[in-house]
Amino acid sequence: MGVVIETPAEEHQREFLAAVRASLRLHRPWIAPPAKPDSYRLWLERTRRDDQASYLLRHEECGALVGYASVNNIVRRALQSGALGYGAFAGHEGRGLMTDGLRAVLHDVFNNLGLHRVEANIQPTNNRSLALAQRLGFTKEGYSRRYLQIEGEWRDHERWALLAEEYGS
Repeated sequence: MGVVIETPAEEHQREFLAAVRASLRLHRPWIAPPAKPDSYRLWLERTRRDDQASYLLRHEECGALVGYASVNNIVRRALQSGALGYGAFAGHEGRGLMTDGLRAVLHDVFNNLGLHRVEANIQPTNNRSLALAQRLGFTKEGYSRRYLQIEGEWRDHERWALLAEEYGS
């Protein structure tokens, strides 16, 4: 079950948007990934900022996209922290591939980007995402009311975190 990570680029647009369209039942109501060329281009612009790190998760064997992840709002200096967001794509779910892909992302975040802490904010009824965070070693730290606006609605989130020393390598 190998998953490799790569940096999103313009040439991935068609494949990414097709994967998003095929994955609406997985994403709604939890997340709203870029679903049109304009929103993909805007997302791609954000991925290039210094306070962002974004990844495509690709199945090593068949080459298809398994999902994507971003570490947003990276703060340096004394905090060395960022917020992890992710989404799976249909056709590969339920096989542990997102777990493998996010392990590769976390390895990069802690070892190459030098972050000390990563937070994942997850809606309390998103059981699959909560289980994924737990498998990765995240610890629940709190509850944030009306934390994030998704498709025009403010949603509550549980706040989970993983520290570099808890992750290992």
